[in-house]
Amino acid sequence: MTFKRTYLSNLNLCISSYNGSLATVPMEKLFSLNEELVHKSLAVFQKLVKRWVDILGSLTVILLLSPIMAAVALTVKLTSRGPVLFKQIRVGYQGKTFIFQKFRSMVAASEDSIHREYVHRLIAGEHDQINLGTRKDPLFKLVNDPRITPFGRFLRKTSLDELPQLFNVLKGEMSLVGPRPPIPYEVHDYKNWHYRRILGVKPGITGLWQVSGRNRTTFDEMVRLDIYYAENWSLLMDLRIMVRTLKVILAADGT
Repeated sequence: MTFKRTYLSNLNLCISSYNGSLATVPMEKLFSLNEELVHKSLAVFQKLVKRWVDILGSLTVILLLSPIMAAVALTVKLTSRGPVLFKQIRVGYQGKTFIFQKFRSMVAASEDSIHREYVHRLIAGEHDQINLGTRKDPLFKLVNDPRITPFGRFLRKTSLDELPQLFNVLKGEMSLVGPRPPIPYEVHDYKNWHYRRILGVKPGITGLWQVSGRNRTTFDEMVRLDIYYAENWSLLMDLRIMVRTLKVILAADGT
């Protein structure tokens, strides 16, 4: 195996191949490849750390709040007929579906046609045709929804209904932070660019849009915030979102 020396003026590096042939690689390309390799390595490392944060974080919260979760489950069972948990198929990372769960806040076996129509008009931008409520009312929840139980309103206000999703996080179907997982019939109404919000990262219990103070935004603006997160997320950004989420929960301004 032999090596050829290159002229420094050409800034080329000669690399010997396995069979003894020589390939010339421009120095600037080599630097670019090294930079790309470092970037990919950091991205993989961050994803591994994010997964460990998800596991440790969800386990910690489950252990700390297990008495509250038990009390909520018992109250749901005693105050309305039906199962304690509401389970629904949602679309997750790269379009893979999973069983999403939360404490039931609506009457059992509720008809979803009202919400289907609401979501359809929302994605289409027909805001004048739907009741968006006040600026504090979250975008994807119907105002004065007749299907919600009295205790369910309290659960939604305090975000306690979201706690069972910690088990989705443990299973790797969701993350603590990420875009909200859409319902299949919502995805059917997506424009092509909307899909970018679910292809890049796992869905989360909380996210950039939920803590941005812009609940009363349009659907397209919400998707842009989710895409921004998917393309720019970092561990520091996740930490900031989780801190802001805690403030929202303590203020009983559930989304």
